[in-house]
Amino acid sequence: LLKKPVRNLSLGERMKCEVAAALLHRPQVVFLDEPTIGLDVTMQRRIRAFLAQYNQRFGATLLLTSHYMNDVEALCRRVIVIHEGKLLFDGDLASLVRRFTSHKTIIVQLETCPDDLQVYGEVVSCEDGLVTLRVAKGETPRVTARLLADLPVIDLTVEDPPIEEVIERVFAQNAAEARAGEAP
Repeated sequence: LLKKPVRNLSLGERMKCEVAAALLHRPQVVFLDEPTIGLDVTMQRRIRAFLAQYNQRFGATLLLTSHYMNDVEALCRRVIVIHEGKLLFDGDLASLVRRFTSHKTIIVQLETCPDDLQVYGEVVSCEDGLVTLRVAKGETPRVTARLLADLPVIDLTVEDPPIEEVIERVFAQNAAEARAGEAP
């Protein structure tokens, strides 16, 4: 790798070299722009772990700009969402999820898919007994209890929506507010 001209390196090889070069002088502030782009899943995980260790070991601040939410979830305690120069959110990731989501996702493993699942919430999918429901946050405990009482549940998981969906809601809310401000 060291004797290979940069122009002959793959995107992933260049990204790894860029991260290494950026950290050689042990900076206290590291600016990262899409640090795992072009890397395979295993290398993405390794780079994230390496950057997290660097942050802990040297107390460095990592400033990350990324559209890749796995990087954000793995590396960021504080999230700032900016759109067209306007600050839309500044806080921790959990607060972002709480503020901009109105539902949870319940994933239930059953033997088969019953016909009357809509009484529990919005049926996102049901295939081979694996049911995905979208339920209002406040209804989640009640719906979960009903599912466990009413159906032969093999497994049940409650999740927040994916962070990509949360970010979409941030932008959608901003667009709706902008339209409302333009109304005569």
